[in-house]
Amino acid sequence: MIDTSTAINPHAAQPTSLVALAKSLWRNRQLIAKMTQREVVGRYQGSALGLVWSFLNPVFMLAVYTFVFSVVFKARWGVGGEESKTQFAVVLFVGMIVHGLFAEVLNRAPGLILSNVNYVKKVVFPLEILPVISMGAALFHSLISLGVLLIAFVLFNGYLHWTAVLAPLVVLPLVILTLGLAWILASLGVFLRDVGQTIGIITTVMMFLAPVFYPVTALPEEMRPWLMANPLTFIIEQGREVLIWGRLPDWAGLGIYTLAATAVAWVGYAWFQKTRKGFADVL
Repeated sequence: MIDTSTAINPHAAQPTSLVALAKSLWRNRQLIAKMTQREVVGRYQGSALGLVWSFLNPVFMLAVYTFVFSVVFKARWGVGGEESKTQFAVVLFVGMIVHGLFAEVLNRAPGLILSNVNYVKKVVFPLEILPVISMGAALFHSLISLGVLLIAFVLFNGYLHWTAVLAPLVVLPLVILTLGLAWILASLGVFLRDVGQTIGIITTVMMFLAPVFYPVTALPEEMRPWLMANPLTFIIEQGREVLIWGRLPDWAGLGIYTLAATAVAWVGYAWFQKTRKGFADVL
């Protein structure tokens, strides 16, 4: 028996404006925080080390990258001047962190509604916050990975660039863009189950079509525009500017990227709100 005080009409029209989105996020901020915490803790539930794994995983990965690329492949980024043996692994790790944040949220997005059917039919629940919760959990793990990167950079080089404090501003546009895409995928995943099977392939392809394992200059001039069309490329490059090279980011580029990302987020949110009234019929 459903409590009518908490039942809602799943077919009711929902607001689609950015103002409505902002109000929803603010109104449900405590719920978002609680569910994000549950999401993070739940990932390691039952393991002996618990949340310690969120720190150990990136440490192990960075250690593997450092050994493979600096010892086995003896790879260099080719930036000129004195380049330490571990520089390649640290530069590569920046790209992996950015891609990991993007891929983790998008890979999970198609199944967000499918795995929370009760929220659609039975109770008053702001479905639009589900991708935000997923993003919050991904940001937590990315923050831990960033901490590992900064510690490694200090150990390898003996110093840290002050521009590292600008890293959140560099990542913010990607967070906005990813949320917009997550709202679209969360909706499509309800109606087209194949989306969940293909998005993992797409995010993997995007990793290899971004300067994660190689610099942009490694490609011929005629192929670089295709690389720059990848939304990960600019953020990865700017992340390396502030974290590795100690230079200020391209503020104009970040501004344009943020405007475009906001437009995508608005479209994604509006699409989600318009299509959510059909969720109950499909699930």
